[in-house]
Amino acid sequence: MKIVMIASECVPFVKTGGLADVVGALPRALKDLGHEVIVVLPRYAVVDGVRHGLKPFLSPMGVWMGNAEEWCSVQVAEEPSAAAEESGDIAKSDHIPVYFIESQKYFNRFGLYHDADFYDYLDNAQRFGFFTRAGLQLCKDTGFIPDVVHAHDWQTALACAYLKIWHWNDPMLGKAASVLTLHNLAYQGVYPAEHLDYLGLQRGNFVPSKFEAHGRINFLKGGIVYADVVNTVSPTYARESLTPEGGYGLAPYLNDKGENYWGILNGCDNVEWDPAYDQSIPAQYSPDDLSGKTACKRALQERFGLEVDENIPVFGVVSRLVGQKGLDLLAQAMPDILANMRLQFVILGAGEKYLEIYFGSLPGRYPGRVGSYIGYSNELAHRIEAGSDFFVMPSLFEPCGLNQMYSLKYGTLPVVRATGGLEDTVQQYDERTGEGNGFKFWEISAKALYYTVGWAVSTYYDRREHIRKMIQSAMDQDNSWQKSAEAYVKLYERALEVKQK
Repeated sequence: MKIVMIASECVPFVKTGGLADVVGALPRALKDLGHEVIVVLPRYAVVDGVRHGLKPFLSPMGVWMGNAEEWCSVQVAEEPSAAAEESGDIAKSDHIPVYFIESQKYFNRFGLYHDADFYDYLDNAQRFGFFTRAGLQLCKDTGFIPDVVHAHDWQTALACAYLKIWHWNDPMLGKAASVLTLHNLAYQGVYPAEHLDYLGLQRGNFVPSKFEAHGRINFLKGGIVYADVVNTVSPTYARESLTPEGGYGLAPYLNDKGENYWGILNGCDNVEWDPAYDQSIPAQYSPDDLSGKTACKRALQERFGLEVDENIPVFGVVSRLVGQKGLDLLAQAMPDILANMRLQFVILGAGEKYLEIYFGSLPGRYPGRVGSYIGYSNELAHRIEAGSDFFVMPSLFEPCGLNQMYSLKYGTLPVVRATGGLEDTVQQYDERTGEGNGFKFWEISAKALYYTVGWAVSTYYDRREHIRKMIQSAMDQDNSWQKSAEAYVKLYERALEVKQK
């Protein structure tokens, strides 16, 4: 199949969350299965054109919106497929083209979605409506006739509507099926109705059964309605999203999709995240030889000014510091945890200012026991995954989650709330047999988190043979992208069946 993936983020070019990891890894896995894939991204100011070897590709390119014509240019970079990277053979034929829509008007600014003060840009509806239209126009101007247009989240959900509203009889795009992947239903792209004409959505679509939501345009809602098939990034999150509590107002429209709404678990990028080859960590290791993990733990303790003692369990956190991630629960539980348990914490993240202040102050209050870095560092993220004994993810909801998969790969046992992809990927520890690969709790409370951390600590000190058994089980688990990519191929085939009906 020929697939165009239109998205707002993609590693290694630009990232704010898990969406970027998926768009970075899935195309390569699809390529390795024999499919032809291109990726289309905005050319944000933060994208380092020199580092990534961006080259001029097409200029100018006209993009007709509903009541205006916009002009832009296109740059291109090429990323090798996963198989090519692993084998060292990165011939040009194995590369995946990544096209960047360049618009000084819309993308030459501080951030992706908001300014330096974290206020959303007021023209986000126009920015991403234009970008989505430009991604489809690029296919037409380059002669790339896709079988499937794969959109991601609210930023490009309009692609599913545009294919049916604008391109239903188009000789190049008219036969393309649309797939919409939902990475987080909490963000839906809701904007004033005044943008309707510019977006070219036609007034007849501004009704509650399509785009209208309380007098405003809801990008994600309309994308769900118009998409041939919709999926989200774990089976459990798919089930949760069909309920009033988990659907964020979109449950009725997801239920209407019936058998055309799937949950497909994200994969783990085994090229970047593998302790046997990871050059970001002090020592490499494997399930057969864990001595390198001990060296990583020692280096982590030294890096964060903790007491250097391999017999004290280290709990790691790498997260956006926001309520969704359950960091309020951790903040509430932290005083009792540190008062009653012999353990250490290392925290990496940024987000809400009150959480940044709280976690940033802990090293001063608990010297030698807590280390924190407010901000983001990819190298430190790898070092925390490798050097910790446990990894804490108390999320209120988690569509998929990737860090728990990285943790499993690195033999770092997850402590998680059983929701979304955390429920799907972490197997509960059985204290009788030592089976499992992590520790789960269900109740949204600091008390539940406290007792689950305590359970992990007691297991670490009292049942070390179970810890070793769990580490082996965790590192042996297959969360590769190949399995996920095969499921996406079936999803694409289903989308084409729906399109042809």
